[in-house]
Amino acid sequence: MPTTLRAVGADKDLTLDELADFVKAARDAGVPGDNVLRAALSTTGKIKEVETSLSRDDR
Repeated sequence: MPTTLRAVGADKDLTLDELADFVKAARDAGVPGDNVLRAALSTTGKIKEVETSLSRDDR
């Protein structure tokens, strides 16, 4: 069973719609709202991928 939820941009960089889908999937999976997100950025500062733990994040 996966322990994280991850989204990667289909065309390298994440779009607003892809980010919205990630948030919806996280909410539907019961991810705590105060969990930290981790993101990988391109050299130009665009989000390439985002990830969060499915359970309470111990930070």
